[in-house]
Amino acid sequence: MFDVVLSLVPVFSLIALGALLRRFNVLTLDGWSSLERLTYFVLFPPLMFMSIVNGSFASEEALWLGLALAGTVVTMAALMLLARPLLAKDGAQFSSVFQAGIRWNGYVALGVAAGLYGDVGVGVAAIGFAVLVPINNVMSVLVLSRYASEKPAPFLRVLRSVATNPLILSTVLAIILVSLGVRVSKPVADTLTLLGDATVSLGLICVGAALDFSSMRSAKWPLAAGVLLRLVVMPGVAAGLCYAIGLSHMAFQIAIVCVTAPVATSAYILARQLGGDAKLMANIITLTTLLSLITIPVTLWLTGFLV
Repeated sequence: MFDVVLSLVPVFSLIALGALLRRFNVLTLDGWSSLERLTYFVLFPPLMFMSIVNGSFASEEALWLGLALAGTVVTMAALMLLARPLLAKDGAQFSSVFQAGIRWNGYVALGVAAGLYGDVGVGVAAIGFAVLVPINNVMSVLVLSRYASEKPAPFLRVLRSVATNPLILSTVLAIILVSLGVRVSKPVADTLTLLGDATVSLGLICVGAALDFSSMRSAKWPLAAGVLLRLVVMPGVAAGLCYAIGLSHMAFQIAIVCVTAPVATSAYILARQLGGDAKLMANIITLTTLLSLITIPVTLWLTGFLV
């Protein structure tokens, strides 16, 4: 457990740095927004692409890990839809709680995975992204369109949001190349690697800059529900599936790191764009980020008895 705590120190140090930089107005609001877009659209896709190309995506262990993570997300979505009247008072609140239950912060997960297992851990975590990014985006858009808005979003809008997602495009392309046995030339690989190397550090700084401590004063039951779903229920579901499938120790831990990471900051952007409760979403993101410093090592320690 001490190794896990040590791996979290640089992760949360960079998050704290981001919060301080935002506090002292090192960048304007537009500047932080531009940095987030740069990280997500330009730096993150090469990291995912090279992690899969250099990793062992085609291995049987990777396929079982993907199955466990996909099963976790589908199970969580079903549970939340069944319990919808108990989780929130209106559709906008429910859409934010729903996102909290299935969307996880990839920057934090990658930081912890790198701290625990280095590049190998990042490569295995990339499998989680390849599985969960398309599922999470489709489910989140559908739920927001159904419950946060009076009219469901047009099918073409949902399809476009999935088909143009840079993480989905990069992971699909990498999987195709690996499946066909195509090798990436060294100059291209080195360029993509240099771009990807900046992702985790800048991503974690952006996470810290996006924290909204002032909004925490309006804590309500949906906030508690979102936090519990993200930090307690989802790890429990994932641990059960990973144990039933019989994942190896490393794959088991990487899966738990993914599902115990705080809620993704992109969930706030999606809530704001599609009519969800953006303030509640900001509250959940902030609280899960703070609590994950404790819950990630504790959950890894508890689930360590299963493998």
